[in-house]
Amino acid sequence: QVQLVESGGGLVQAGGSLRLSCAASGSIFKINLMGWYRQAPGKQRELVAVISSGGSTNYADSVKGRFTISRDNAKFTVYLLMNSLQPEDTSVYYCNADGMGYDLRPTEYWGQGTQVTVSS
Repeated sequence: QVQLVESGGGLVQAGGSLRLSCAASGSIFKINLMGWYRQAPGKQRELVAVISSGGSTNYADSVKGRFTISRDNAKFTVYLLMNSLQPEDTSVYYCNADGMGYDLRPTEYWGQGTQVTVSS
């Protein structure tokens, strides 16, 4: 079993910053792509940013220039630095990873989600 545990959410004023962290643990054989998604009430879950094991990144247009994704492969951890936060960034943020446990079955893993609330 592989688990993803997020931390770092909270309440911040518009223009502020937060950093989210997500650590994978358990019977990890390999982690490939890691990323962050978000889901606001009444809306579909959407991609925020992803990063490959080699460091290639991709961002949603709405967060380009404000958010930065990074990872520490040795720690199986992915980070999301969020600057210039706006009320429309308010969502539950979910960590996502593609990888394999010791069973060697390609699997998509999800964290439990962390709430980010931006007040105006």
